[in-house]
Amino acid sequence: MKPALRWGGRLLSVGVAVVVSNGIEWVAHKYVLHDLGKDKRSFWSFHWHEHHRASRHHGFIDPDYQRGVVGWHAQGREALGLLGVGIAMAPFAPYAPWFVGTMVACGLRYYHLHKKSHLDPEWARTHLPWHYDHHMGPNQNANWCVTNPWFDDWLGTRVPYVGTESEARDVARRQRRAETKKRSRVPVDQPHLA
Repeated sequence: MKPALRWGGRLLSVGVAVVVSNGIEWVAHKYVLHDLGKDKRSFWSFHWHEHHRASRHHGFIDPDYQRGVVGWHAQGREALGLLGVGIAMAPFAPYAPWFVGTMVACGLRYYHLHKKSHLDPEWARTHLPWHYDHHMGPNQNANWCVTNPWFDDWLGTRVPYVGTESEARDVARRQRRAETKKRSRVPVDQPHLA
């Protein structure tokens, strides 16, 4: 086989793997992490019942990502799921090494971007607004992609929130709530009893 054709096939494998990875991300997030995850008895329940709750409560930050990866918490179980996908793909590596290698790289990239986003909300809002929209927007059953919004765009599940009037109202409401809470903590001067 000519070298140009060999490299063309490798590049095609890489491109297909990047697109397939985004599709798996969309399907897994929607059908596994949300549909199965809403059942508290499911292994996947950590996503909805821990990760989403923590993200909403802490303004997109998930404190589980401030811990080490090894543990029975949202970050640890997410990493375990990604490891499982990598192990399941390993037998195909001799037949499609570029495809499998790219899928593994995409899984590592997913983990890195997801973790970084939940440690730095402003970074996420700027660089992964579709994921920020998923957690902070009014519809947490949309915006399934994390790394790239391709499948959300193609399947009509992309619902923008960042930069909208809805976000501005929510930010103003949270600020008012924080100010009210802050004022309620200020001690009121009590008359001294003689």
